[in-house]
Amino acid sequence: MATKTVLKKLVMASLVTSAMLTSANAAKEKKYVIATASTGGTYYPVGVGIATIASIKLAKKYKTTFSAITSAGSGENVDMLQKGEVDFAILQGLFGSMAWQGVAKYEGKAKKNLRSISMLWQNVEQFTVRNDVAKTGNIMDLKNLYGERFSIGGRSSGSRVSAETILSALEIDYSKMNVQYLGYTPSSTALQDGKVKGMNTPSGPPTSAVTNVFASMGNDKIKVLNFSASDLKMIEKKYPVWTPFTIKAGTYPGQTKDINTIAQPNLLVVTKDTPDETVYLLTKTIYENLPFLNSVHKATKAMSLNKAIAGLPMPLHPGAARYYKEQGIKIPASLIAK
Repeated sequence: MATKTVLKKLVMASLVTSAMLTSANAAKEKKYVIATASTGGTYYPVGVGIATIASIKLAKKYKTTFSAITSAGSGENVDMLQKGEVDFAILQGLFGSMAWQGVAKYEGKAKKNLRSISMLWQNVEQFTVRNDVAKTGNIMDLKNLYGERFSIGGRSSGSRVSAETILSALEIDYSKMNVQYLGYTPSSTALQDGKVKGMNTPSGPPTSAVTNVFASMGNDKIKVLNFSASDLKMIEKKYPVWTPFTIKAGTYPGQTKDINTIAQPNLLVVTKDTPDETVYLLTKTIYENLPFLNSVHKATKAMSLNKAIAGLPMPLHPGAARYYKEQGIKIPASLIAK
């Protein structure tokens, strides 16, 4: 797979970076960790890409390196940030909004120490089911999974939270399903093996977990469900973070028709205690090396300075704000940290 090849190259690049640092004074080295999600989605390869390019560019001059780790997703990422186990994390827009506002899972426990760095790419909802479930091809077909096994995402993942939010808004009772809490790769394997009849894998397409299902089972055996305009309107009444998104035909092996779904933004976050200079240098490195990230995953082609602060649910870290101001981006008052 192309993604696997890219990841191997990134690992090799990381080893080169480590070699560059062998003669450095270890006491002066600054090492930071970025939390992503499971390996079958988009968070992990993009997180590894950001860590790799930042380490290559900042290791020698600034003695600063980054590494990316897998996780259960947005929920665990917020927890690890709070505990100081990681320094940076990729979050779903919905999850970031909930954590910052102190609503839903975070009722009365707002995470006001979180700060935004950048909007990354859109997290595209991809509900993939076997064709015997897809009677109409619309998201409401998930009602046909009542009593059947459905992988909704990891227990602490943003994937699970976004799915539960969407299904509740559409009055699809997921408690009537035999819900499985699997990561992206295990979900893909389970669907191929007939152990589940559907999976939820929101991510930037092409998503490897979905690619593997298309390649293994074929377009005539599975279906990524569509959302209608009225479906989106119902969902927006609760959390207006989603917008229409079209997965173009040919994105996946054998996919002959466009998939009309919805998407929400993803963002890179950090805590307010992280040094301004570190966040400034990371933000600068990301935007000066977008072609590299584009080679890591196609989802990052949606990234640009013009979109960097669009839809952020929490204030910018001063280090990121400094870089954007240098680039002539006007920052609204709502995104200026107090």
